[in-house]
Amino acid sequence: MSDRLASHQPPGHHPSSYVSKGLARITESALGPYQSAVVRIGFSATWLLFLLRELPHRAELYGPDGPWSWQLGRRLIDVNGAFTVLMWSDSRLWFEIVYLLAILSSALLLLGWRTRAMSVVFMVGVLSLQNRSVFMGDGGDNVLHLMSIYLVFTRCARVWSLDARRERRDEDARARGERVVDRVGPALWFALGATLGVATGAGWLTDGEWFVPALLWAVWAAQGVWWFAQRRTGELRALCDITGNVLHNAALLVVMAEACLIYATAGWYKIQGSRWQDGTAVYYPLQLDSFSPWPALADVLAASGTLVMIATYGTVIAQVAFPFTLFNRRVKNVLLAVMMMEHAAIAVVLGLPFFSLAMIATDAVFLPTAFLLWLGGRAARARGRLFGTGTRRGGTRAGVQAEGDPDSPRKLPVGSPT
Repeated sequence: MSDRLASHQPPGHHPSSYVSKGLARITESALGPYQSAVVRIGFSATWLLFLLRELPHRAELYGPDGPWSWQLGRRLIDVNGAFTVLMWSDSRLWFEIVYLLAILSSALLLLGWRTRAMSVVFMVGVLSLQNRSVFMGDGGDNVLHLMSIYLVFTRCARVWSLDARRERRDEDARARGERVVDRVGPALWFALGATLGVATGAGWLTDGEWFVPALLWAVWAAQGVWWFAQRRTGELRALCDITGNVLHNAALLVVMAEACLIYATAGWYKIQGSRWQDGTAVYYPLQLDSFSPWPALADVLAASGTLVMIATYGTVIAQVAFPFTLFNRRVKNVLLAVMMMEHAAIAVVLGLPFFSLAMIATDAVFLPTAFLLWLGGRAARARGRLFGTGTRRGGTRAGVQAEGDPDSPRKLPVGSPT
């Protein structure tokens, strides 16, 4: 009986073929290159803008002039084992160096320069400042805290980055028979390795939980193996490529799951609140001075019971329904636009711009590739008009299509090891 059923199955539709195709897609390509690039740009821009805005108040937030002193921070770190390089020294100079490096790494990650190394430095900056004063910030800090770790595992600079442009330039040089020598990558690798060696020898990295120090050493070692493998052909290079793709795709899946978990938990907790049930919850934050940067606008919105009810129920419905809309692309895109507009409204009305930017950057992982290609084309044309430079024929589609796209004229560049 089973033989007869198998004989009637159409060719190419055996369950094992779907499994093999799925494994090939996961291992042979880094999925969502545009989505991961937007996530990288969004979170690095959010953190950079926050650090720049708080530059005059940095010492009160995370430094020696804050109410949460270095000694209190030291006692808390001894209990929770959180990672922060600001506990290595209580000097004002060390704090200023760390804050400056956090700004610099955010800007370089935004531009996509040596992204693999900068994503690690970016993570260290985020964890160091946030764990130094855990009572500062809002819900956006928690999202940024997690996403800074996830970004380390992604290949988020394959498009819209200086690394991708450098890789295309190097490929053109090799095609002309020229020798391409990378001195910046190895120098950066040695500098970061020396820093880790000094910190480990001094016992700073062993003071707390093991996860972040182990991750730093693992990434540093992987960078060296990757740099060596990229200059070889054969099994080692293929293995490194497959490992990078699997880690990227797994991290991207975790980012998506994290976004769904945030909205699902927020929505279901809201349902249990009486103010959300009677449709008046949005009214109350509009009456708080700390959440009313535009009092006149808040008064206008709070005066309309209909608007308050729509905003209250609409927020709950959108958050609860969002994870389920992923099964329908069109519904998901519509609700995704609604969620982003809601976060933009929160940024303006409630005065929470960085929380909203962090959530919009998280939502960007679900944006359709066609829209991102259109957005990239518009940005390229705007840049050309602004700086008086032309774009290559085909716009952003030339050389930057996603792997696996049947309309792609060529595959994405592999990228730089650092």
